Amino acid sequence: MASQKTVGALLFEGFELLDVFGPLEAWGMLAAGGEWKIVTIAESAGAVLSAQGPHAVADFALSECPNLDVILVPGGIGTRRQVQNGVVLEWLKRRSGEAELVTSVCTGAALLARAGLLDGRSATSNKLSFRWVVEQGPDVRWVRQARWVEDGRFVTSSGVSAGIDMTLAVIAKVADLETAERIAVRMEYDRHRDPAWDPFAKIHGLV
Repeated sequence: MASQKTVGALLFEGFELLDVFGPLEAWGMLAAGGEWKIVTIAESAGAVLSAQGPHAVADFALSECPNLDVILVPGGIGTRRQVQNGVVLEWLKRRSGEAELVTSVCTGAALLARAGLLDGRSATSNKLSFRWVVEQGPDVRWVRQARWVEDGRFVTSSGVSAGIDMTLAVIAKVADLETAERIAVRMEYDRHRDPAWDPFAKIHGLV
């Protein structure tokens, strides 16, 4: 069997719960086969307060994080502070250069943009907060209407639940389509397969 690969989810105070645990539910089903594992990381290891109130536990501090093949960057109200956090932004710059794939959900794209990682690339984000996210990366080719956008190693999704669709699309690439479909069925999740499906862009006046 090939060496085990690792998905690392970044946590920070004020992260959005579903941005993390929706995708990790799907990754966890893939990891059940033994070829993948999941870790959580934060500036300091231990409990991290979410935007909704419950804490999640970071397995590793940023400085102690193992090698990551896939990085997951969530959004949430906490991104408003994290775009000013040089420690997190430098970590993202360094580790994104080493990872096979870098994914973001919701306003997590603002962190990637602020770190300069999306410059010249196409990306999307939460439509409710889209205008603020765009301000964090003026050199990004922001896609106003998209469920998720792939550009090379970077895959960004719209808000909250969109991260599940994005993750299933990524799993279809790193494993295969049959595996992604099987995971969606196990989750009893009605998967959106079209990355351009995005009625929320119109609701929020972006198109």
